[in-house]
Amino acid sequence: MRDDEAEAYASMASSEEGRPNLSGAGSGAESGTAAVGQPKAEALRLMEAVVERSNLFMAYERVVKNKGAPGVDGLTVSEFKPWLQRHWTRLRQDLLSGVYQPELVRKVEIPKPQGGVRILGVPTLGDRLIQQALNQVLQPLFDPEFSASSFGFRPGRNAHQAVQAAQSYVAAGKRWTVDLDLEKFLDPSSYCPQTHEVVANSMG
Repeated sequence: MRDDEAEAYASMASSEEGRPNLSGAGSGAESGTAAVGQPKAEALRLMEAVVERSNLFMAYERVVKNKGAPGVDGLTVSEFKPWLQRHWTRLRQDLLSGVYQPELVRKVEIPKPQGGVRILGVPTLGDRLIQQALNQVLQPLFDPEFSASSFGFRPGRNAHQAVQAAQSYVAAGKRWTVDLDLEKFLDPSSYCPQTHEVVANSMG
């Protein structure tokens, strides 16, 4: 880790102190009460993994590397590190307590080659950081459930592999191709990698 990156997360390091021990359920609880509390406890464990320092370091590097336009708050990539130093403690507390609310997204219209526009929402850098951190924790849980024939928005998979798979089907004697497109299905949403990945791959 470079010195400037370590400095960017100095406040994160201090906020990790005093983290609750989530290694086991509370002792002496009734079995029924424990069962009711299991989803909440699991959600808290997942969120602890999301805000864990090494996961945040990876998410920060990814967001900064991707650059991108500012969201509704106008915050740029060059301004992101000092902003994060000032606000991370509050963001972490909001995430762990379940009261975090993302900012509004900035509407952007992207022209389509065939005419018309695709409407995208540009989140703020803070929300992009949290989305990326969530994706890094949740993707390994979701990805094994996707179809082996699904190539979109998945780690280690791409359109070239999809073409190769299609060529193998043709070579095996298959002659029918079905092309489905849900028009404007994702247009109202802001870009969240995990959301797009789940939607794209749950349809096989």
